[in-house]
Amino acid sequence: MSERTLFDKVWHSHTVGILPSGQTQLFIGLHLIHEVTSPQAFGMLRERGLKVLYPQRTVATVDHIVPTENQARPFVDILAEEMMQSLEQSCQDYGIRFYNIGSGNQGIVHVIAPEQGLTQPGMTIACGDSHTSTHGAFGAIAFGIGTSQVRDVLASQTLALSKLKVRKIEVNGKLQPGVYAKDIILHIIRTLGVKGGVGYAYEFAGTTFEQMSMEERMTVCNMSIEGGARCGYINPDEVTFQYLKDRDFAPKGGDWDKAVAWWTSIRSDEDAVYDDIVTFNAAEIAPTVTWGITPGQGIAVNEAIPTPDSLPESERAIAKEAYSYMQLTPGTPIQGTKIDVCFIGSCTNGRLSDLQEAAKFAQGRHVAEGVKAFVVPGSERVKKEAEAEGLDRVFLAAGFEWREAGCSMCLAMNPDKLQGSQISASSSNRNFKGRQGSSTGRTLLMSPAMVVAAAVKGEVSDVRKLM
Repeated sequence: MSERTLFDKVWHSHTVGILPSGQTQLFIGLHLIHEVTSPQAFGMLRERGLKVLYPQRTVATVDHIVPTENQARPFVDILAEEMMQSLEQSCQDYGIRFYNIGSGNQGIVHVIAPEQGLTQPGMTIACGDSHTSTHGAFGAIAFGIGTSQVRDVLASQTLALSKLKVRKIEVNGKLQPGVYAKDIILHIIRTLGVKGGVGYAYEFAGTTFEQMSMEERMTVCNMSIEGGARCGYINPDEVTFQYLKDRDFAPKGGDWDKAVAWWTSIRSDEDAVYDDIVTFNAAEIAPTVTWGITPGQGIAVNEAIPTPDSLPESERAIAKEAYSYMQLTPGTPIQGTKIDVCFIGSCTNGRLSDLQEAAKFAQGRHVAEGVKAFVVPGSERVKKEAEAEGLDRVFLAAGFEWREAGCSMCLAMNPDKLQGSQISASSSNRNFKGRQGSSTGRTLLMSPAMVVAAAVKGEVSDVRKLM
């Protein structure tokens, strides 16, 4: 049977049955858990006297609440310490693999699973975290789920889900220098809207994605959720296989050849039928910065903040709210906006290649006076690899702080928070009100290279001018 997308094939091969509600009961191949959404789920299991059905299919780490400056235990934050202890105990009780601080494998859940080869093509993956769509970069179908669904996966290894439509987003051509994967996804969300993907899985295709490294593909898939899509994926290819080969959990020997043959077979068919197709020209995408309170409120760095009359009627109310909250004036250039804090990290842009690219622009320059800038590696492995290359020394010499692995100021469930109405240049994925730890704090999303440009200039700047 041809004419099928990867999404159709993976969905079909993991279908356990159709429920009376019309939803599919879907088998979940890999379940990732962390300290924030799992304590209540384990509590529900204990209340019902249930076991974890397949403990070997669940992997745990700590990321959201871990401090990135001082990781001595017990944590100063009592609630954070309680969450840590709860996860440690549950993993021990149920026999779940756990990567704790100091294991050498701890880090942001969406960074550690790919780097260890846990994430593989054709899998179904679930995690109690919005940005689980990251794993779709490998040709997996990956869903962020709620706490009660975390319980369901622990107890049954399945989820009740409604099948999605599939939109193919094709981007072709070569990116201009200074334009990155982050700019592509911000441009797509700006164009299609934060609700454009509701009810869809996004398949990212075209020559631009084919030319990308796995880490760049992860950046794009990570933010599918910000465009309203339930998941986003890229068909596995030689780039995927080369990345996975010899990683800890990748198949070995004869199993490797069988795996590659199967991974190749699940690619979307040449004549696959899509519910919608949208195309973009890579050459037309510029370094992109958000100005508002949703990831869809983005503009090219050389553009002005849109005026209400330039926006569709449906977007004017949220724009008005954004002008007020962000304290920005419609019609003024985004370039030149003063910055207080610069953050490089997160599951979107905290991998080694992100830090390597950022370091190129930090080398020989210095953070502007009055700006606090810091770099948070996405995992203990990323930190170790970056230090082996001397990237930490480059950042420290440039006036950045160099931290331990964690989610840090992406969502500020830890000591890394904005103060008052500080404005932040951030390589993370969300710019919602209060997202970075202050109810009046303001977030501008951009690529890691653009964050460095903002840090050294003390204002939103075009990274191409530093080239």
